[in-house]
Amino acid sequence: MSTLRALARARALATGRAEPVATVRHLHLSARPLVLVPLAMAGEANAPLAALVGTAHDDPRLLVVPQPRNRDQRFAFAAELAGIVLPWIDGHRGATEDVPVDRGRDVRQRYVDAPQLVVPNPAGVTFLRLFGRATRFRRADGEYPVHPAVPLLGRWLTFFADRAEHPGSSALLALTEALTLHWATGQSVLEDLHLPALLGWIDPPPGLTGAQAAARAEDPAVCPPAGPATDPEFDNARLYPAIEAYAAAGDDPDARRAAYAELAELLRGQLAPTWDLMWRGLALLYALPPGARVAGRWDGDRDAFTAFAEHVDAGGAPQPRRDGAVAAAQKLHRLERALTAYAVQRAYDDPLVMAEHRLTGEAFVGDVTLADPTRVDDSGKRPVLRPRIQVVTDEPVPMPVGATLWSPARPGQKAKVVFVNPVGESKTEVVLELSGGMGRGLTPPPGTVPEVGERLCYTTLSDAFLPAGAFPTVEETPWTHGGPPPTAVDPDAVEPEAVDRPDDAAAAEEWD
Repeated sequence: MSTLRALARARALATGRAEPVATVRHLHLSARPLVLVPLAMAGEANAPLAALVGTAHDDPRLLVVPQPRNRDQRFAFAAELAGIVLPWIDGHRGATEDVPVDRGRDVRQRYVDAPQLVVPNPAGVTFLRLFGRATRFRRADGEYPVHPAVPLLGRWLTFFADRAEHPGSSALLALTEALTLHWATGQSVLEDLHLPALLGWIDPPPGLTGAQAAARAEDPAVCPPAGPATDPEFDNARLYPAIEAYAAAGDDPDARRAAYAELAELLRGQLAPTWDLMWRGLALLYALPPGARVAGRWDGDRDAFTAFAEHVDAGGAPQPRRDGAVAAAQKLHRLERALTAYAVQRAYDDPLVMAEHRLTGEAFVGDVTLADPTRVDDSGKRPVLRPRIQVVTDEPVPMPVGATLWSPARPGQKAKVVFVNPVGESKTEVVLELSGGMGRGLTPPPGTVPEVGERLCYTTLSDAFLPAGAFPTVEETPWTHGGPPPTAVDPDAVEPEAVDRPDDAAAAEEWD
C-alpha cells in the first residue's frame, strides 16, 4: 500500500466517508454491460446454485438450479446461461473497422465494440473461471452429452477470465476492485471485498457515516453476501429445507412447480440486494470522466475479442488446461509488460496517481523559469534542435545528471537532465535538454517547447512502446523446463483425457 493511499484510508476513517484516490476513471465502461451475480452451493465444488443476469437494472433474469448436486441440472443451467451470454456476445460482432498495421502498409479488421461482463467481486471472477473450465471440454455427442452451446459458453467464460488477469483490461470487471481503484475506505482490504460494506463507505445513506453504513451492511439479514458464497445461517435455516422440499415433490408436477417457485423466490431475495448494489456502484463509476488512455486499453480488449472470435469461427481448439513452458513464459512476459504500461498510463492520466510517484522520488513538479526554444546543437555531423529549459521545484530531485525524463503534458518528448542546482534550503533548479516531439526542422512549432511560467511534471516513468522479449519455439524448449515435446503435437490441442473421461468419476476436478 502506498503512502498516499494509507493517508487516504486514515482520512476516510476520520471523516467517516471514503476518500477519492483518483480524479478520472481508469477503466472503460460499456453502455450496456452484462451484469452477472452468481451463487454457488456451499460444500460443493463450484456447483452453481443460482444467478441473476441482465443488461438493464429493471430487467434481470433469474436462473436457478433446484438440485445443484444433479449433473444434468447443472449443465441445464449452463445451457440456459449460454442462451443469454452467447447472443449478447454475438451482438457485438457486427460492424468492423480498419486498423493500420505494418506502419500503414496494410490493414486488419477489428470489431468496433466488445462485450463487457461485470461481477460483484474477485470471487465471482474465480467462479466464472472454474465454470468455464468445467464446461469448455464438454461434448454434445457421445457419453454424457450436453447442449451444443455449453462448451462454447465455457470457452468464452475462459476468455473473459483470462482477460481479467490482464492489467488494464475492462472485459471482465470485479466491481469491488473497480471501486477500490478509485476510492479508499476506512476499513481493511479484506473488508473492501464485501460490496455492500464498500458502497456503504463510498455512498452512505443520509444520516449515516461510512463506518455505520458498512456495519449495517455486514448484517446478512439486511444485505446478503454478494456471492458466490452464501450465508451459512441462510443455508441451514431456509435454503436446505427449500431444496429438500423440491426433492420431496418427486414426480408430482404441481408440487414440483410450487416447490420450484418457492425456491426461486427465496434465491431472488438473496440476489436482488446485490443486483441493486451492482448498478448503484456502476453509476458511481459512470459519473467519473474517463482517463485519456482508457480508450487505448479498450482497443486492446477489442483486439483480443476479435482475435478470439476469429479463432472460434475457424474451428480452433479450446484453451488448454495448462500452458506449456514456452507459452507460460510468453504469457507471464505479456502480463508484466502490460502491468508496467498500465501503471505508467494511470500516472500520466491522473495527478493523484502521479502524486504517489512524486512521494517516492520518481517524479517532481516545478515551474519553467527560463527557456531557450531555438537552441541548436551543432557538435555532431549536422545541427539538431535541442532546446533547454530551467525548471524550479520545491520537491526533491534525486535524478542524476544524464537521466532521461518525460512529461505527461508532452509524452513524446524526452528531457535529459543537464544539471541540478540546489537553491537555498527548499528549492532546486533543474536544467533540461529537450529532444523529440518538435518536428524535423530547426525551429520548433508553437507549443512544442514549454514556455516560461508553465507548470510541469517530469518523471522517470516512460509511456514509450515496450518491445517484446525473445523466446524459444516449442521445439526448442530448454531441458530445465521439460525439454521439447516428445511428439509434434499441437501444444494447444485438447488432452483426450480432459474430454472423454466420465463426469461422475471426475466430479471433484470438473467443478473444483
